[in-house]
Amino acid sequence: MKELLFLYNPTSGKGKVKGELSAILDTFTKAGYLVTVRPTQEKGDAARIAKELGGQFDRVICSGGDGTLSETAAGLMQLEHPPVLGYVPFGSTNDCAATLRLPKKVQEAAALAVGDRPPRPWDVGMLNDRAFIYVAAFGAFTEVSYDTPQDLKNTFGHLAYVMAGIASIPSISPYRMRVEVDDQQVLEDDFYYGMVCNTISVGGMKALPADKVVVDDGKFEVVLVRKPSSIADVTASLQALIRQAPLEDGALLSFHASRLTFTCDRPVPWTVDGEYGGSQEVNRVENCRQALQIMQGE
Repeated sequence: MKELLFLYNPTSGKGKVKGELSAILDTFTKAGYLVTVRPTQEKGDAARIAKELGGQFDRVICSGGDGTLSETAAGLMQLEHPPVLGYVPFGSTNDCAATLRLPKKVQEAAALAVGDRPPRPWDVGMLNDRAFIYVAAFGAFTEVSYDTPQDLKNTFGHLAYVMAGIASIPSISPYRMRVEVDDQQVLEDDFYYGMVCNTISVGGMKALPADKVVVDDGKFEVVLVRKPSSIADVTASLQALIRQAPLEDGALLSFHASRLTFTCDRPVPWTVDGEYGGSQEVNRVENCRQALQIMQGE
């Protein structure tokens, strides 16, 4: 009999997962799996359990928010042969669920996670020694968007929100940085914001056009923001982002890269998949191409 490890965060989505637990486990059982269930107890628990137990199972499925998925993926990354990963989203933001095109109904998402559809290869990022599943970012508003009301998220895209905030608050200080791109290009400038991602949604807001994000091509979508000089500058920058065309003289630079090194004369705090990712003067980001296999919707 096939075996499945189910990790769930009992506090995600205001604890709603607990009310759906019986239906989820019934779906897994009917799919022919012998299920081992482990509720997480504290931060980092999903990564630890996935690392210690994941290699014993045919499939690992996690349920919770993007943080639970990120932790589970980080744990599986430490295995020589990680099993297929499934995800039943229950968080408040669920950026990865949007990119994976997962059903919003819980039982449908559970059925997809345990189904026979071929899994999708997925690039996993490394910020220094920490894995991330969809985004690493620094600078202005890397955290505040996670607490923004949903109606505002729906009205303004993530980058429009970030750039408008930078333009309206002159007291924000930039980071003077040297950015090495794939050992081929060096950028030096004052950057207010930077994002290295593999998703169409960040902080619950649309970040990049869905047809521009390829999750298994070995390259990240990279966005760097300089100080906008005018509303016209903001508009031109966003248009360049949609076209995936770097804007050399504007506020926004967008391009693809597999490896980046960010060097600053002071420690730079980063967020990784919505959580604090450390603060260092030199930060290296690398794409681990197709490191995991993840169940994905239509």
